[in-house]
Amino acid sequence: MPGESSKQQKNQQGQPFISHLIELRIRILHSLLCVLSVFLLLTFFAGDIYSLIAKPLLMRLGPENSMIATQVASTFITPIKLVFYLSVFISMPYLLYQVWAFIAPGLYKNERRFALPLLVISIVLFYAGILFAFFVIFPIVFGFFTSIAPEGVTMMTDISNYLDFIMKLFLAFGLAFEVPVVTIMLTYTGLVSVKTLKHYRPYIIVGAFTIGMLLTPPDVLSQFLLALPMWFLFELGLLLSNFISVRKEVETASDKQ
Repeated sequence: MPGESSKQQKNQQGQPFISHLIELRIRILHSLLCVLSVFLLLTFFAGDIYSLIAKPLLMRLGPENSMIATQVASTFITPIKLVFYLSVFISMPYLLYQVWAFIAPGLYKNERRFALPLLVISIVLFYAGILFAFFVIFPIVFGFFTSIAPEGVTMMTDISNYLDFIMKLFLAFGLAFEVPVVTIMLTYTGLVSVKTLKHYRPYIIVGAFTIGMLLTPPDVLSQFLLALPMWFLFELGLLLSNFISVRKEVETASDKQ
């Protein structure tokens, strides 16, 4: 009957949607379990982890200065917050894998071949940005701040404020190091050409310094230390985009032949 056939068609159309929702829920649960597992494991070492992350500042404060806790529960809550942030950072490859596994079946073969290496590179660059901030930027920034302290002023940083400060820098540099990936995606998809990006290079450089001002704490040094790597990474992204564009043209020409 016509009515029954239409019902069957609606059911068949609704089943894939429901199965996608079920799969999405499963992948979200797996992601949360991963973050929770890492968090519970690292909780036992919360104090040691915070001491390690505070080392760039403590080494420059000197033996006569120290960090302080202005709130009663800060000595407990602040290391736990750090462990949670660290758990998300450590779990990032698995979280992105879950995202990839969910969307990959809907991509074409050439799209998967392009997107998977780009996903891996983006993870590596994000971690590289965090390591760059910790090992290169922190010693410079904290050395500068401690050296310009007025005479008679004792620098005693609150542990909660310190955590907020370094997390902003971690996130800023992690995202800034994704500039080559964004550049490659824009040129590969055809939204912007390499020639256009080269033409607007001066404006992009000004934009890098503006982003550095917005993402970093309110000091000129942090702004420059973020903007200069972004500029360099933009130039690297241009080189890679140019290489990929040439290779894409060669593959297209060979396919036509």
